[in-house]
Amino acid sequence: MPDRPKGPLRRGWTTGACATAAVSAAYHALLGGEFPDPVTVALPKGQRPAFALAREERGPDFARAAVVKDAGDDPDVTHGALVVATLRPGRRGQGVTFKAGPGVGTVTLPGLPVPPGEPAINPAPRAMMRAAIADIAAAYGDAGDVEIEISVPGGESLAEKTWNPRLGIIGGLSILGTTGVVVPYSCSAWIHAIHSGIDVARATGLTHAAGCTGSTSERAVQAHYALSDLAMLDMGDFAGGLLKYLRRHPLPRLTIGGGFAKLTKLGAGHLDLHSGRSQVDMDWLAERAVEAGGGQELEARARAANTANQVLDMARAAAIPLGDLIARRARAAALEVLGPACGIQLDVLIIDRAGGIVGRADA
Repeated sequence: MPDRPKGPLRRGWTTGACATAAVSAAYHALLGGEFPDPVTVALPKGQRPAFALAREERGPDFARAAVVKDAGDDPDVTHGALVVATLRPGRRGQGVTFKAGPGVGTVTLPGLPVPPGEPAINPAPRAMMRAAIADIAAAYGDAGDVEIEISVPGGESLAEKTWNPRLGIIGGLSILGTTGVVVPYSCSAWIHAIHSGIDVARATGLTHAAGCTGSTSERAVQAHYALSDLAMLDMGDFAGGLLKYLRRHPLPRLTIGGGFAKLTKLGAGHLDLHSGRSQVDMDWLAERAVEAGGGQELEARARAANTANQVLDMARAAAIPLGDLIARRARAAALEVLGPACGIQLDVLIIDRAGGIVGRADA
């Protein structure tokens, strides 16, 4: 994730909020009214934002409206995407039904908030859309039996930049958002993807999963254990987000993989490994070099080093197993978060920039 810019940041709106706005406008038109532009929607926490329409179209048996997603200052892959709602009359008594249009994914694996075969429209956005339909139906005296099709032009290619393919969501994006509001750099989407990955792994019966800090460590760990893509949890810098969720929703076995500097921070007790939110303590690392068998010269050089990887190179040149010690420290810190009751078999691999294993701690 890009570094957070300085100064106040502008909030934005989730795909779920945008879809609700498009649904509201289209339903007004479907019932014989005009397309309200802008259209105001009620969000779960009481906000009532207004959305300008980017498209409106009406035919004999449908009405369609679209809203451009504004994610504010968040580096959201769906910022600027067009969220389109097409509404058609439903069968009497069926209520509100949902359909995935082009660019919106379909769930294929268990463990996600909606079952396999359903459009990847999460429960909170569904609830917002149903509430909007109910309010408008009451105003028009309608029964509220309507089919909602949500589409996002170009959504299938955008989804390749998300975790959807690994979660078994095929064909496009998910329509997300519990509050309707995007808080810039809150990392909520990333944490949500970690949780979803764990849920899918559990539901599909996987017994071994891995969380890694980056693509190099992920490739090395996946190859080392011959793990499937489904087993690879997108931990990134969010070790705490992964471990705390696993404490409540355990898997039989977990491997944590990462670069030396990132896992040094974990070993020292940091659960957010982003460079802007935690730093390697070089004095702590120098002490660990001594603990691993180094002498005073190595300790002094480690304290004066510019980077953690410099210290690792010094230790390796002196045949000091610092990588293994840091892996053990990282494993101990992770086990402390997981707690003794979760029963997870945990091992840690430290990976260098070339993809080689330079430290390990086995269960």
